[in-house]
Amino acid sequence: MYDGILHFSLWGYVGAALIFTHLTIASVTIYLHRHQAHRALELHPAVSHVFRFWLWLSTGMVTREWIAVHRKHHAKCETPDDPHSPQVLGIRKVLWQGAELYKFASKNKEISEHYGRGAPDDWMERHIYRHEGKGILLMFLLDLLLFGVAGITIWAVQMIWIPFFAAGVINGIGHWRGYRNYECADAATNISPWGILIGGEELHNNHHAFPSSAKLSSKPWEFDIGWMYIRLFEIVGLARVKKVAPTPVIDAEKQAIDMDTVRAVIINRLHVTARYAKEVLLPVLKEEIHRADASFSALLKKTRGLMVREATLLDDKAQLKLDSVLSRSQVLKTVILQRQHLQAVWARSAASHEHLLQSLQDWCAQAEATGIKALQDFAQALRGYTLQSHPV
Repeated sequence: MYDGILHFSLWGYVGAALIFTHLTIASVTIYLHRHQAHRALELHPAVSHVFRFWLWLSTGMVTREWIAVHRKHHAKCETPDDPHSPQVLGIRKVLWQGAELYKFASKNKEISEHYGRGAPDDWMERHIYRHEGKGILLMFLLDLLLFGVAGITIWAVQMIWIPFFAAGVINGIGHWRGYRNYECADAATNISPWGILIGGEELHNNHHAFPSSAKLSSKPWEFDIGWMYIRLFEIVGLARVKKVAPTPVIDAEKQAIDMDTVRAVIINRLHVTARYAKEVLLPVLKEEIHRADASFSALLKKTRGLMVREATLLDDKAQLKLDSVLSRSQVLKTVILQRQHLQAVWARSAASHEHLLQSLQDWCAQAEATGIKALQDFAQALRGYTLQSHPV
């Protein structure tokens, strides 16, 4: 029994550990995150229960507690009420003590009751899965039986994997460093464009931009392995995708701004903001850098990130630095102000249809009157936004 029932080689043990940890990651991202917390897809009851059983064995996490903590994270993101924000608590604490932060929040009955609605509440959940320690102990015994003494190491890797990568890396680095496709109102970043090691959760900025999307990849070069698994389940009838992030539809021949335009712009507002940065702000900034003297050109380059950044995420020091630069460039100031005015249109989404329509029409007219070609072209393209599919 020293080598266990399977009698694996060293690389066999390594492979088993990687398979086990990847199955756990897949269970978290597909079952806990996309299916349970955000209701982005439906899973066949058998598949759902396999994931739930495996998580009981490999992590001891209770479904209701996990989704409650995660939903509160989205509801209170980057505030003192966020259970694990590195912007509030510091990156070191979240990275190295993320599991402790999760455990502390998960035992708060108010969080569980308020944010954990809709979680499984069957006999297995009430009598078996609520005993977290028993699942972890059973996993230890199974690893020992299958792999012998090496099973102790495999078990230890399993126990460390989720606390470090999910609670530490995603909740920590995923709100601290990385690239951003969308300037959402929190600090979420994409850690890597290839979501493999953590099941696609590396694409964290995409997720915070569109929380209810079952697909986390957004750009053509991004890969979400969790989405690949979901599509495979869907093909064989074991899953049904309910929602993915919206894709802008632009009709180049459409000129009139109507309520269809307004609805399309509001639904695709993060795409609109990202396109504004790419097609208006950055080209104008490039021209200003080219025209400026050496010292101001260097200053403009240093403040590029501040110009693109969501305004609510700028602290007082960063805002003062940005204002100082904009005071020396009227064209950049105009572009930044026009972006703010555009964002104000969808910020008033509860207003009457007539008011929203007039606001968007006014914005396009003002943008076209600035004389800034990039802004004029953008306003013209904005007129083409529509919710209607192109005819086949």
